[in-house]
Amino acid sequence: MTELMTAHSVAKFLQENPDFFTQHAELFSSLEVPHPHQTRAISLGERQILTLRDRLRDFEFRLADMVRNATQNETTNDKLNQWCERILAEQNKARLPGEVALGLADLFNLQEVALRVWGLDLPEEGVGAPVSQDVHIFAEGLTQPYCGTNTEFVAATWLSAKPASVAILALRTPGESAAFGLLVLGSDDPQRFSPEMGTQFLDVVSRLAGAALSRLKPQAT
Repeated sequence: MTELMTAHSVAKFLQENPDFFTQHAELFSSLEVPHPHQTRAISLGERQILTLRDRLRDFEFRLADMVRNATQNETTNDKLNQWCERILAEQNKARLPGEVALGLADLFNLQEVALRVWGLDLPEEGVGAPVSQDVHIFAEGLTQPYCGTNTEFVAATWLSAKPASVAILALRTPGESAAFGLLVLGSDDPQRFSPEMGTQFLDVVSRLAGAALSRLKPQAT
């Protein structure tokens, strides 16, 4: 050989000649390499089996995660359907805000849910109590649900107890950009509504709650 053989050149040669071990099958069983977890040496064939076992174990772990996530998603979807059925079945419009808030708290095991709306056909107390202009501005700027541990927002004070984490959702009539309310979900778990979490599910809740409560808007004459 005219050049020094290196580990890189050996690896490159084997990559460029995949049939090498086919032509020299006796080497595959006779060559020994270090065991990945022990001090003894093993054949290339044994090492390949160990590698495949490690890959299979990793695949099984990932498959188990996928099954677990699928089960959780199915449970969440079932609860979401129950909540939709609950608010759709409510015929008394005055009780609809309570069904929206209490249904979420019951089905999703939340510490508390608060709701404030404006411009709807409701008494100016409780859910319909007047809110400040700052709240209106905050709601208009909330284009996606807020999730985090900042509980100093005015909306977070509507909860009877200070939460460890909070999600705040703006309510809008389908097809309209103006907000007419805020839905506040509180949890005593600081990780329940973390800033890193996805908001797709909460966005669905926001749209459904907005669509349901828009039934309370005064009818145009």
